[in-house]
Amino acid sequence: MNEMRLRFPPSPTGKIHIGNMRTALFNWLWARKNKGTLVLRIEDTDQERSTKEFEDIIIQEMQWLGLDVDEGIGVGGEYGPYRQSERVDIYREYADKLLKEGKAYYCYCTPEELQAMREEAARKGEMPRYNQHCRHLTEEELEEYKRAGRKPVIRIKMPDEAREIVINDLIRGEIRFSTDVLDDFIIFKSDGMPTYNFAVVIDDALMKITQVIRGEDHISNTPKQILLYEALGFPVPEFAHLPLILDENRAKLKKRSDSDAVYIGEFREKGYLPEALFNFLSLLGWSPKDEREIMSREEIISLFDISDVNKSSAVFDIEKLNWMNGKYIREADLDRILQLSIPYLQEAGFIGEELSSEEHEWLKKVIEVARTGVDYLAQIPAEAEIFFTGLEFTDKEKAIAEFRDEEVELVFSTLKEELRGLTEFNRDSINNVFKELRKKLPVKARKIYHPVRLALTGRDSGPELSDIIYIFGLEEVEKRLDNALAMAK
Repeated sequence: MNEMRLRFPPSPTGKIHIGNMRTALFNWLWARKNKGTLVLRIEDTDQERSTKEFEDIIIQEMQWLGLDVDEGIGVGGEYGPYRQSERVDIYREYADKLLKEGKAYYCYCTPEELQAMREEAARKGEMPRYNQHCRHLTEEELEEYKRAGRKPVIRIKMPDEAREIVINDLIRGEIRFSTDVLDDFIIFKSDGMPTYNFAVVIDDALMKITQVIRGEDHISNTPKQILLYEALGFPVPEFAHLPLILDENRAKLKKRSDSDAVYIGEFREKGYLPEALFNFLSLLGWSPKDEREIMSREEIISLFDISDVNKSSAVFDIEKLNWMNGKYIREADLDRILQLSIPYLQEAGFIGEELSSEEHEWLKKVIEVARTGVDYLAQIPAEAEIFFTGLEFTDKEKAIAEFRDEEVELVFSTLKEELRGLTEFNRDSINNVFKELRKKLPVKARKIYHPVRLALTGRDSGPELSDIIYIFGLEEVEKRLDNALAMAK
């Protein structure tokens, strides 16, 4: 069996969208599963909108997600160049071949003439299509158009007799098209650049692509491309068309929405982990037969099969992504999460550029606690704020009233005494102190926990009390408990 060769051919006309990255991921998974080759090709024939900046972003975000490629941009290979803008001479050569073989022709019709054809078809209740006006021009007519300075396009000739084209889609099964719904479509534009359908066929054929995995929005292009493969004498690859990705309202996921951006880099910037996003994207349209959700990339590769991809659209559920990312954050190496969190804490003004080894160790304790309550790392400053800012009460008058209680004074003094007596100051020992307080003191549990939390943080909720006391340290805890009682005098 020939080596499996797949490609990911993005257009550098904007920041890479989640849907495009999911296509890259599924190509990557199928290539890795089959020990095949993944080619990165850049489709930049839209010269007005394509930029090197967007190309660099594509490469950066693929690398961040861990989607390494075997051939193409940034890697090289024997089938280059891998930018379409550098392959125009190749496309021209094949267009000339079709012209010489009588399989294509120059069309000199102006936009106004084409619009008139569409309007005429609409009046007759027919499908708007090119009426083949230039297909049989005489030499004299051709010369006349040239003298008039008209710049022609090149059109491919459709079969005279309608025929059926059958696509054996690896996901959807058999899809049938009739050629009578197609017209003599353009393969080369008047500006000297190939159309998408023409360039992609030549690229895939010359790069020996065996399977084309792409979004279902390309299904309508496939019969045109099959006709071009046949006209050029190229073998036709297998096709697999991935389902659309919908937003939570079941509308097509746009390049931006008001609620959540779907540019891949914004997830990186907000502190999502690449392995979490990799896991989440792999489940947009596919799931393993045992329905598990948290998987390593090695597990996903071993379980993935393109034929198991759903035909129906996938829903981008941000809550599920947040749940999954939070789980990955809590299970990741603490030193790694600390390093990733530092820029967010610096931006919030909580820490400076340089940290002493003592500050680093203290910060590590803070991150260990804060990461238990976040979905992504940009939330770390808000979750850890109590450890960096002065004490402020959400309702000071209510707090004072609570601290005036004699039982609260007993709780605070006993707590300080028990904490001073600890031989090891850690979470477990602090938890044991609270267990002893509940046994020792003739007060309800709420009278122990809530006033202590309020005195230490000024808030009604937050991290575990044992975590707060462990991070603040005995001296700071005593000071805050004493201040709370002093407020009530």
